[in-house]
Amino acid sequence: MRRNYFLSSLAAGICLLLTACGGPELSSAPEPEPASEGTTEETVALTVWGAEEDEALLQEIFESFRQHYADQAQFQITFQAQSESNCKDMLLGDLENGADVFAFADDQVAALAAAGALDPVADHEKIRGENLPAAVEAASVDGVLYAYPLTADNGYFLYYNKAYFTEEDVQSLNRMVDVAAEAGRHVVMDWSSAWYVYSFFGNTGLELGLNEDGITNYCNWNSTEGPVRGVDVARAMGAIASSPGFDSRTDEEFLSGVRDGSVIAGVSGVWNAVALQEIWGKNAGAAKLPAFSCAGGEVQMASFSGCKLIGVNAYSRHPEWASRLAEWITSQENQALRFAMRGQGPSNVNAANSPEVQASPAIAALLAQSEYSQLQRVGGKFWDPVAEFALAIADGKITDIQYQTQLDRLVEGVTAR
Repeated sequence: MRRNYFLSSLAAGICLLLTACGGPELSSAPEPEPASEGTTEETVALTVWGAEEDEALLQEIFESFRQHYADQAQFQITFQAQSESNCKDMLLGDLENGADVFAFADDQVAALAAAGALDPVADHEKIRGENLPAAVEAASVDGVLYAYPLTADNGYFLYYNKAYFTEEDVQSLNRMVDVAAEAGRHVVMDWSSAWYVYSFFGNTGLELGLNEDGITNYCNWNSTEGPVRGVDVARAMGAIASSPGFDSRTDEEFLSGVRDGSVIAGVSGVWNAVALQEIWGKNAGAAKLPAFSCAGGEVQMASFSGCKLIGVNAYSRHPEWASRLAEWITSQENQALRFAMRGQGPSNVNAANSPEVQASPAIAALLAQSEYSQLQRVGGKFWDPVAEFALAIADGKITDIQYQTQLDRLVEGVTAR
């Protein structure tokens, strides 16, 4: 695992946050050269893929881009909603006709670069200097920068309603589940997503990661040796799942439960910060993930971390303008606008150092959890076996005597070639 390198990068980034004192004016890379006389009158058509929830934000950013470069070209910028989580698959399905500029999760950068969908970022020294080291690492492959960092907040932590929990309560997941049960409410987490389920295994000494081929995984979550064995984690999850105070719910179901009052705490990310603040008001709380009871002790829950990135299609018909737009979307000013409109944490050092970002409870919780997180670097065979295992526990379909057999099956699936 790459925990030590990630933490050292994060530490360096925090030092930058503490020393930065205001941002420079928005600088620009070399201007695209006109293709012919009259270029200022031609229309540059660009297609941008982004999250559906970002459309209003991106339209505002597109308009400022058009105004800034109005004397150089006319722009037809088309937004198309596309999930950041499966952007790679959609793009590689028809690369030459894919978006010119696209948002994607950092765990896809290696595959996109290997497929020739991304070229190295031309002005890489400038981009490196403007962004947190951990975000630059997430946008790089073998030290080469292939994308523009957009956010440094693609992780998860705990949200809770202060009307029900004390600061001491939220240190223990088992205690929180008991409190919720007594109140006839729920603490929720999405066990249908292996992204979240990693939190139970990631800080136990059990191992998971990518092999040198960059495709297949190694995993020993079924280990029968060591201070914490695989069955110890499974039993801990089973104890939590059996409580009436716990429920496995998707992110959408989490918010629905908060709205109807049935959910008083849950694991999620900064994308829900604004909605939860509106619903819970002064009782909205955020903290690092709690510990859970396991193997006779307490284990601090781990997490995957990551960044959202902006890529430029290597097959774009207007590569210079596509690069300029990608840099514009990820500029200090527009990352600050993204935080104001969407609550997403900036990767830009100066934007992240702003008083507004530093005062955000969600960002503070994410930073606290970062000590127990690592960049998400797993192959595609990881997701389904882990989700299947966790959902079976959540539904009470696995008994104690079956844990080892099911863990062996999980590892077989995760490490399949």
